[in-house]
Amino acid sequence: MRSRLVLLWCAAFLLAGPTTPEKRLHQHKVVSKESPAPEPGAENQFIPSLVAGLKTKEDWYDRERPKILERWRSILGKLEPAPEDRKWFGDPTKAVIRSKKEVAGYERMEIDLPLERDFLQQHLLLIPKTKGNGPFPAVICWTATTPDYTAPEEWWGKWLTEHGYVVLTGWSYIRHYRDGSSYKTDVAQKTYERFGHWLPIGRMVYDVRQEVRFLASLPQVDSKRIGFMGFSLSGKTAVYVAAFAPEISMTIAFDPQIAANGSSNWYAPWYMDWLRSFPDIPTKEKTVLSLLNTDPSRPGFEHDHHEVLALSAPKPFLLIGGSLDESSTNGSDDLESWGYINRAREVYELLGVVNRIQYVPTGDGHHPNGPHIDPAWQAFVLHWLR
Repeated sequence: MRSRLVLLWCAAFLLAGPTTPEKRLHQHKVVSKESPAPEPGAENQFIPSLVAGLKTKEDWYDRERPKILERWRSILGKLEPAPEDRKWFGDPTKAVIRSKKEVAGYERMEIDLPLERDFLQQHLLLIPKTKGNGPFPAVICWTATTPDYTAPEEWWGKWLTEHGYVVLTGWSYIRHYRDGSSYKTDVAQKTYERFGHWLPIGRMVYDVRQEVRFLASLPQVDSKRIGFMGFSLSGKTAVYVAAFAPEISMTIAFDPQIAANGSSNWYAPWYMDWLRSFPDIPTKEKTVLSLLNTDPSRPGFEHDHHEVLALSAPKPFLLIGGSLDESSTNGSDDLESWGYINRAREVYELLGVVNRIQYVPTGDGHHPNGPHIDPAWQAFVLHWLR
């Protein structure tokens, strides 16, 4: 019955003729030359709806959401450490303070957080000094692939502290892990050796949750108002943080390339590891790709990041894209990203909070700042994380 409704809806949509980019519902063209699933013609396929046949909020929460959540748990391997993994984790509130100084309007502290018992991760903690004593809302700000963990201080941190936000800057463990490992070497293998099937993109989410625990322990922080912002690599993290970190109340993803199979490298071993065989995956092929692309005879994926975005509802989520092209080849979110936002927005609309998911495509390029990027994220933070 549901598949028939989807087909009827799509037929009506096609008969209606051309539409504006803001209304599109199609998948992204696969332009990544390294993609293990080229999928020619994917851009002509509709992204499957998640609300066909649903009438109420209860239908979503009781019928559809649990199925989607279980599918993505199977993809990620786990959403948090298994009981046997807990021995590797301590207390993230036991920060090691390396330096402390006051700069213009805020206190700047270099700290290390114990994200594993034998792994300290570098961070900056920025606390406003001219806005009273708090408690303040806080934002975790991660860097991208190239700069180190201090870069978000310049991108966003100074503005945030000026407006009364505590800021914790950091970076993904795939940039800086145990024994000098990184995405360039063996970070994925080290993850599996210690924790089994736990995709790196999923492990990143848990690190953010540990950072939330640290922030919530500070008297200057309002633990109910903690957001996350990430650019490029960490924009990808933001997509999953929105869905799987319940402690985070607002998320902004800068240019992650939201399509799983478009112009970016979600398939890489240090993100989703599409082609590795995991014994616990419930398909014959045992790969993440087999869970995303359940019908290889049809162009395009049946399961994609519109589902992850839908899992974030009803929390506020902002996607900022760097391209106004129809199909970007540089890894930026472009006009074809509208399809994934629009499918997730249908869930937000069903829940009565459609204004909480937003997409701002810009022509500012693949950058964390720009003349159109900055007003977008600043307004979103001020509105949803006062």
